[in-house]
Order: sequence, then structure tokens, then C-alpha cells
Amino acid sequence: MIGTRIAAVGHYQPARVLTNEELEEMVDTSDAWIRSRVGIRTRRIAGPDEPVDELAAHAAAKALASAGIDPAAVDLVVVATSTAIDRSPNTAARLAARLGMVSPATLDLNVVCAGFTHALATADHAVRAGAAERAVVVGADKMSQVADWTDRGTCVLVGDGAGAAVVTADRAERGGAGIGPVLWGSVPGLGHAVRIEGTPPRFAQEGQSVYRWATTTLPPIARKVCERAGTAPEELAAVVLHQANLRIIEPVAAKLGAVNAVIAKDVVESGNTSAASIPLALSKLVERGEISTGDPVLLFGFGGNLSYAGQVVRCP
Repeated sequence: MIGTRIAAVGHYQPARVLTNEELEEMVDTSDAWIRSRVGIRTRRIAGPDEPVDELAAHAAAKALASAGIDPAAVDLVVVATSTAIDRSPNTAARLAARLGMVSPATLDLNVVCAGFTHALATADHAVRAGAAERAVVVGADKMSQVADWTDRGTCVLVGDGAGAAVVTADRAERGGAGIGPVLWGSVPGLGHAVRIEGTPPRFAQEGQSVYRWATTTLPPIARKVCERAGTAPEELAAVVLHQANLRIIEPVAAKLGAVNAVIAKDVVESGNTSAASIPLALSKLVERGEISTGDPVLLFGFGGNLSYAGQVVRCP
């Protein structure tokens, strides 16, 4: 089998910063309440003229530039998103057009907050099977356009942004774990706990149900992801969980036992950006030099559909 690796990562966030103090003027909430319940201080909000595919294209362009790969050489684009308004052309095709790609396969994937890790696995499998040589994988969401800005329980969570990874064949790996094996699944009977539905679509969730599921069910699954990769939790250099809520990230990371790892906490600055959250947080860790090339990093997405997916990757 052909091996795979993440050659580079990149991210993009809109310029507009929405603070907790501003939210106090919009709904019945407070900075103290938001920090104590979810740990968020700020989030970025895209404007009406910034569609999801534009956010995605900025992140993808940054990752490709870092990898030194011409967009014309990309043969697969996978975009994880649940907030694109238009159905066709899909977000991946619009991203490809924006960046001048020539003839890539383009597909969107909707697994909400677990979308990026599902998309990364999809690209990994395609490259390993020889169906693609160079892939761009993006998580991009504009949660602000599906938020109910009168619901203080959910609107304080959301932010907008995109993160991207360039996945390439790595024959030197000979099937090795540049991108480790995925462990994925869902709880279909409880999918109603996190929803984006209706006309117009609106984000809603059963917060306590999601919290209990995440903090009790997910740590053993995350440990199994490490087992599949042949990496002990204490060997991890970083843990990048879906940036749902600091009060979920901290206990899940603690129960995992990754005692030597940097724990990504980008949710504090960016809010919950759904499929964008993992690549956004990973790209920032790389950019700040908090992890080094070759370091083992656990990526683990979870949330909408009560789906989950994770893999251990080597830092680009």
C-alpha cells in the first residue's frame, strides 16, 4: 500500500471579532456565565459577503502555499461542511474554481462537527488506494448563519472559520502511519441531540445530553484510536479534539491520559466552528511552533449526528 502524510496545514478566520461583552447587549447572558459554562471569550463572525467556499479557499490556499504545491496539481478536494447554503455547485467545486484547479474530483461531506476527521480519512483512503496523488481536505463552516441569535444557550457558542490540510502520497512510508487508521462511528438513535434543521436552518442542541455522551463515552474511544495507531496516549505530543466547549475538552483530554501532550484550546478564542475547529486549532499549533514535524498528534472529532472519528497523524 502507498503511505500518506499531511504535507502542510493552513487556516483562515474572518476579521470580525464578537466578544462576550457584545453578546451581553444581544441576549440575556454575561461574560462570566459564558466563561464558566463553555470557556469562550471571543469568536470570529463572517460577513454576508463571505460565503463558506471563500473561507475554505483561503485556508486551502495557505496550506498549498506552505506545501509548495500548485493548485493545478491537486486531483482531489474534500470539504467538510454543514452550513453551505447552495447545493450545487458544491463547496469543493467552488473552492477548486477559486484556486484555479484543473480537473480534481470534488466532494462535500456533511458529518457536522466530526466532518474534518471523516474527510481526512476519506482522502487518506483515496490516496492509499491510488485514486489520488495530492488531496486538499478542508473543514469550513459559517455557524453564524445558522445560529438562533435569540437563544442564549447556543448563540454564545458559535464562530466561523476554515482549516485545511494537504494530503500527499508518501511511498517512503510504505503504508505507514503518516496518517493513522481511522476509528469512526455514530449513535443514530441519539442524532437529534445536535441539529441544524428547518427553513431557514437553525442550530439547536440538547446540551446536557451531549455533555454526558462526550465526557463518558468518548474517552475510551479516543484511547482505541491511539491503540490502532500503535501510539500510547502518553506518547502524544498534542491532542486536538473538536473545539466544542472547554468544559468538554478538558475532562475528555484528562481521561485520555495524554499527560505529555499540548491540549488544543482554540475554542477560547474562536468558539465552536464545527468542521473547521480541528484543522483550525491544528494549524495554529503548527504556526506557533508548539509542535514539531513528525510529532504524533491525536485528531478526534465528535458532535452532530452523535458521530465521531479520529486518527493519530504525524505533524507536518
